[in-house]
Amino acid sequence: MKTSCAPSATETTCAPPTSPCVVHRALPADPSAVGQARRTAGRLLGSYGRSCPEGVAADFLLVVSELATNAFLHAAPPYALTVTVEEGRAGVTVSDRSRAGPGRPRVHEDLSSHKRGLEIVEALGAEVRVNRSRRGKQVTAVLTWPPRSGDRA
Repeated sequence: MKTSCAPSATETTCAPPTSPCVVHRALPADPSAVGQARRTAGRLLGSYGRSCPEGVAADFLLVVSELATNAFLHAAPPYALTVTVEEGRAGVTVSDRSRAGPGRPRVHEDLSSHKRGLEIVEALGAEVRVNRSRRGKQVTAVLTWPPRSGDRA
């Protein structure tokens, strides 16, 4: 059965064209993880190519970059990425070995670009969840959009 997704050799997926597209992959424990995460999400969005508006797609790639960067800078490997795209919704989960939650800047901290990743993600309209377990944590962000006229609801 042909799928609507086009994963690379290091990604796994199993979704028929009418189902959500899902890609899961391990990420390296080095700075290249961020670019790999972004490229993986971009390929999935491009191959799904149904109704994700261009602006939402750009925001989603920034969300993916922020979560992968946070994991690399503040958490322990191994890292894993899961990206899901379906009609009206795109989600990303970055898993790591650290149980510590993502930090938030204090009210009086300077406004540098550090410690603002989740604020950026939420400002883009993403719903953010953090799930902890004995093995580490998963940080998930989901962006949604209304169906375009003519699309199924």
